[in-house]
Amino acid sequence: MTTNTARTVLFDRLGGPDVLRVEELPLPAPGPGEVLVRVEALGLNRAEALFRAGTYYYQPALPASRLGYEASGIVEAVGDGVDTHAPGDAVLTGPGIEMSARGVYADRVVLPAGSVLPRPAGLDAVTGAATWLAYSTAYGGMLETGGLRPGDHVVITAASSGVGIAALQTARRIGAVPIAVTRTGGKRQALLDHGAALVVASDTEDVVKEVHRFTGGKGAELIFDAVGGAGLAELSLAARPAGKVVVYGFLDRRRPMQLPLNWPLSVHGYANMQLADDPEGLRRVNAFIESGIRDGTFRPAVAEVFDGLDSIGDAHRALEANEHVGKIVVRLAP
Repeated sequence: MTTNTARTVLFDRLGGPDVLRVEELPLPAPGPGEVLVRVEALGLNRAEALFRAGTYYYQPALPASRLGYEASGIVEAVGDGVDTHAPGDAVLTGPGIEMSARGVYADRVVLPAGSVLPRPAGLDAVTGAATWLAYSTAYGGMLETGGLRPGDHVVITAASSGVGIAALQTARRIGAVPIAVTRTGGKRQALLDHGAALVVASDTEDVVKEVHRFTGGKGAELIFDAVGGAGLAELSLAARPAGKVVVYGFLDRRRPMQLPLNWPLSVHGYANMQLADDPEGLRRVNAFIESGIRDGTFRPAVAEVFDGLDSIGDAHRALEANEHVGKIVVRLAP
């Protein structure tokens, strides 16, 4: 049974932003345990560009693969057995979405109820679309996996990304000391404004040397890394003995990852499914995000807003240009 249609972003082959197209698709009514969401805004993530290009950790089902997992919107209808959401609720999406089948780049989307979360009070649609993935990754990777504690130093790579900004604010919120790593100095002031205690421009400065200078020669308790690749071994030298490295992304796909050699050191991988698939973990992360939004310590950073699904190619080009600080958002509704 179909009740309507939805304008939906699809792609039929791997490639750059030009492979994305918009098509009107039949929209099924929400079945048992499902929620129909009218999408107001989409938050773009690096993972979606990798998925589109075929370099993510799983491959899209082609042709006509969907894309995206982070959206902000309003519940229009719920299926049988759903008591966690009701029509009119402001919500976010994020956990447990397989992008080929359930991707949220659309003006309306049907999702499992467990993939839909209440939007914290005080967030509009655009800011909401820049929130859940960034702050849940920062919380899960740094606090639950990395064990970050007050007074610890944490080195945050790709610090100008949505997750990077959230990581700076998360570290500050618990009393840790965030050290931001970015490629050039052009984003230095913006990162300081978002809470960095030190900004290191990796193209012109020695990251390991600067971290040891800043920490009095001790090194950082935690490295929170989005890059991976061959540079991980060198980056790990910025950690103190018995420190931790948490790798949550693989932006460097050109060169095989090299593991650190400066033992004792523990290396962990982090993916958000570690929390999202655990009801207690999801409860903890959502409570942490909501409290940070409520007390004002979390300020989701929206770098640029594009209007309408037809702008999705331009939004992906901006994402890949990597000149922004924070999240790229596509707004579908005022």
